This record gives sequence, C-alpha cells and structure tokens, in this order.
Amino acid sequence: MASFKLSLSLISAAALLAACGGSDPVNGSLIDTPSTLATLTKAQLDASGLIGLSGPAKCDVKLVSLNYVTPGAKGESSNASGVLLLPTGAGCTAAAPLVAYAKGTDVQKPRTLANPTDGETGLLAAMYAGQGYAVVATDYLGFAKSNYSYHPYLHADSEATSVIDSIRAARNAVSSQGGSLNGKVMLTGYSQGGHASMAAHREIEKNLSGEIKVVAGAHLAGPYNLSGSMKFPDAIAGYQFFVPYLVTAWQKIYGNLYNNVNEAFKAPYAAGIESLLPSPTLNYTTLVTSGKLPGINGETPNQARDALFQPAFISDILTNPNNPTFLAAKKNDLLDWSPKSQTMLCSGSGDPTVPQAMHQTVMKAAFDAKGLTNVTSVDVHPLIVQTFGPITLANIANYHGTYAPPFCHAAAKTLFDAVK
Repeated sequence: MASFKLSLSLISAAALLAACGGSDPVNGSLIDTPSTLATLTKAQLDASGLIGLSGPAKCDVKLVSLNYVTPGAKGESSNASGVLLLPTGAGCTAAAPLVAYAKGTDVQKPRTLANPTDGETGLLAAMYAGQGYAVVATDYLGFAKSNYSYHPYLHADSEATSVIDSIRAARNAVSSQGGSLNGKVMLTGYSQGGHASMAAHREIEKNLSGEIKVVAGAHLAGPYNLSGSMKFPDAIAGYQFFVPYLVTAWQKIYGNLYNNVNEAFKAPYAAGIESLLPSPTLNYTTLVTSGKLPGINGETPNQARDALFQPAFISDILTNPNNPTFLAAKKNDLLDWSPKSQTMLCSGSGDPTVPQAMHQTVMKAAFDAKGLTNVTSVDVHPLIVQTFGPITLANIANYHGTYAPPFCHAAAKTLFDAVK
C-alpha cells in the first residue's frame, strides 16, 4: 500500500528489541512513547457535520499516536502504527469501553490515522470517542511507521493480529494518557476494515477470549466471501485498485498465484505492479492519471480488468476449482465461524464496490444456517436515497466510500450503546 536502507532496518529491529527489554518482542508492546497530537473540542466535533447521526458531543477527544509490535504475515518481527482516541474533559473521566477500528482500503503508504485532520479519524472521533468511547485504530502493516515491506491486503490472519495488537497497545498506553478502560471491547471496521474486524472477532473468540472481552462486533461493508467474488464474471467498481492489490499481496504471502508477473498482468502495467501498492507518493486519482493503473479514459470495471490482466489468468480463476488465486481467496473467507457476542452486519444494497448480495447476504445466510440468533443485518440503502437522492451514474462513485459509512457507523453505535 518506500524502500528502507539496511541501516534503517537495523534501527527498527533494535527499537523492537528495546521495547521488549532485549528479549523476543511482545505483541502489542509500545515501541515509541505515545504522544498527544491534538485535542478536539466538543464544539469542533459538533461542527463536523455528523451531529445528526452521532448526537451532540459529550466529551472532548485527545488524539494519541501509537507505534506497537505486531508480527508480519509469516510471523516475522514487525510493527504497526495507529491512533488512540480518548474521551476527556468534565464528565468524561469514567473508565471507557474500547472500540477497536479497522480502516478501509488505503493506497497511500505514508497515511496514518494519527492525524487530527484525517476524515476517517474525524468520523471515529465524532461518532464514538466524543460519545464516551475510547477508540483504537490501526494503520495496518506496511503503512506509516510500519517497517513491513508491503501490506498483506485482505489477508485475514495478519489483519486480525494488527487489530488485536492495537487493542493491547491501547491498554499499554491508556493509563499514561490519563484514561482508563472498563474491559469491554467492541470491534468494527469498514470495507477492508469490515473483513479485518471480523477476522479479529473470529480469532479473539476462538483463542483469546480470556484476554479480550468482546461484547459486540459491527462489521461494515466487508468482503467476507472472497472466494465467491472470484467466480463472479463481472468486475466490481474500483477493480483496477483492489484486485491487483490483492493478487500481488497474496503472491508475496503464498508464492503460487503465478510463476512470472507477466503471466498474470499485461504490459504496461506488469512493470512495477508488484511494488505499486501502497504507494509512497500516489493516491487513487494519481495512480490512474500517471498511467500506473487503467481508468483515465473512463473504462468500465470490465474494461479495466481486461486492460490489466492476461485473459488466461482471469479465465482460470473463473473456471478452475483448483486455481491458486481462488484457493487463496478461500483461505481468507470468513464464512466458517459462529460469533458468541452480539454481531451486526451493515452495508447498502446499492453498493457497487462490495456488493451486498455477494458478501453481507452470503455471510448472514452462513450464520443463519448455524442457527445463530445474535446476528443482525442492516441495509442503509433507504437512508442513502432519502439523504442523497436516487443513485445514478453521476453519484454512484460516492456510494461505498462517502454515503454509506456514516449510516453504518450510526447503526454500530446503537449496538454498542446497548452493551457498553
């Protein structure tokens, strides 16, 4: 989603060891001393435009940077950064429940959520921290202060550890920042983050329930059914970003999606595609305008797919049940578990990027088939249309990333309020 010279790698390794007293790194231990970046006032939160969904802010919010130990996709020693949002001010000193958040797909390597002007951070501050929740949000492996060489995109296991270790990091940091936690943890995330938060929810309930008390999970617009999406003949909106990201990340993890990059990708995109995402300098727009990815000529998702990938590579994914990309997708599906705590799925039924019928509906059906009664499913499409009008070609690009998130977060907060 910047290459590091050897000296920097050695410094990072030394920092990891120093954080753990010279012994093996302890996951979630802090590498840097947490620092307060800013305090957002109640008035600032109320001016964010979210007050109609969040309600008036009850607390100011302190933004604290985090840098913590977490393993790489194959267990290597590594780290991730993130942000801790703490409610503060008069009437906001009680021990707080902790919301652990996983962000949506990011293509900008330097970006961190430890930034008071970041829109995603602002949403978390207004919706949760300003209402009395502590929030921790990870930047993931391969972003911001992380020394990891790439981002393991939509890799369930490393997403889970990044989120889980952010919870540990928050617990390690909170007392030094004048806060306290009540022990209850809620998990949420949007888009890629919905996949990551559910992967963390699954891992905690399977193996860490004695350490982390998850009382609810709200997983928002996540691609839970990755293998099913591989067999769908039409490309999703944003295909030219998400699928090469996924294919090159899984190639680094599993090593068998292709033998040579030119077997999978067409020229000119094959050159440099394996180190393109996340980018140290480019964003969604400039990835296209610079010619690194297709889209500048207004290609449809199918045309973007056909410009990027070799036809035999795509055909084998669609038709071969033993195709290695399809099998990698199955490893990262999230259809195989049964949550014990209250769980909510949320998205909009008009979402062109993570289609609800492909992911949320299939996920809910998998839970229903197990006889679960603690899982609810929310469709925010009516609210989107009521607020923004009919969805057309002119505004559909805003659906997934702009229109749906606040409504799903409001639904998540309703769930969290019931169990906090």
